[in-house]
Amino acid sequence: MDIRSIGMGLLFALIWSSAFTSARIIVADAPPFAISAIRFAIAGCIGVAIARALGQTWHLTREQWRATLIFGLCQNALYLGLNFLAMTTVEASLASIVASTMPLIVAFIGWAILREGLGPLAALGLVLGFGGVLLIMGSRMGTGVDPMGLAYCVIAAVGLAVATLMVRGASSGGNMMMIVGLQMFVGAGVLLIASLFLETWVFNWNPVMLTALTYTILAPGLLATWVWFALVARIGAVKAATFHFLNPFFGVAIAALILGEKLGLMDVLGVAIIAAGILAVQLSKQTHTAK
Repeated sequence: MDIRSIGMGLLFALIWSSAFTSARIIVADAPPFAISAIRFAIAGCIGVAIARALGQTWHLTREQWRATLIFGLCQNALYLGLNFLAMTTVEASLASIVASTMPLIVAFIGWAILREGLGPLAALGLVLGFGGVLLIMGSRMGTGVDPMGLAYCVIAAVGLAVATLMVRGASSGGNMMMIVGLQMFVGAGVLLIASLFLETWVFNWNPVMLTALTYTILAPGLLATWVWFALVARIGAVKAATFHFLNPFFGVAIAALILGEKLGLMDVLGVAIIAAGILAVQLSKQTHTAK
C-alpha cells in the first residue's frame, strides 16, 4: 500500500465520518426524509451527468439493475434516511459509532447467514467490536438517549451492511458512476413517498443549513463514493475496507469539534475497543485472502 493509497483511504474515512455532523446540522432545519429525497435527487442528477460525460450507459445488466435497486434501497433509503431521522433526537457522535460497526455486521452476517468461515482473529474482532458498542450504550442510556432514535441507527447499520454485500453484484460489468447515480434516484423515490405520508414540509433555509446540505451532497455523496471505488480499484476491496477502523475516531472527533458534543471516558474507551475489533476483522480477511 503506497502513500497515495493511504492518503485516499484517510480522505475517505474522514469524509464518510463527517457526514453525521453535517446531517445533524441539516435536520435541525428540515424534515429528514424530505431533505434526504432532495439531496439524493440532486446527487443523482450530478452522478448520471458525470457518467454520461464519461461515456457510460444506463443499459445495465439484469444483475446490475437488481443490485442497484437493492443498494439504493438499503444504503440510501434505509441507512441514510433512517440516520437522518435518528439524528433529530440522537447525537451525531453516537450515530457515527453505531454506523461504524458496519464491517462487524457484514462479518457476522457472512458467518451466521452466508456460512462464510470465521477465523479466530475475526471472532475476537466481533467480540471486541460489539463489546465496545455495549460499553458505550451502557454508559449513555443513563444520560437520556432516545431508544427509538438508537433503534433507527441500528436498523440503518444493518441496511448498510446488506448494501455492502450487494455492491459485489453492482461492481461487475462497468458503468460504476452510472450505477452510483441511479441508486441515488432509488433512495430519493422511496424517501419522497415516505415523507409525503409521514412529514410536514417545513424548511428553515439558512446559510448554515445550505452549506451543510451542499457539503453532504458533494463530499460524502459523490466525492467519497468516487474515492472509495478508486481506492478499491487501486488496492482491492479487502485492503481498502481496513480504513473503516478509523471511522469511530473521526466520527466522534468531528462531532465534538464542530457541534461541541461531549465525550465521556467510556465513549473514548468504547471507540478504541470498536476500532480494534474492526481492525481485527479486516486483518483477518487480508490473511484469509493471502492464503
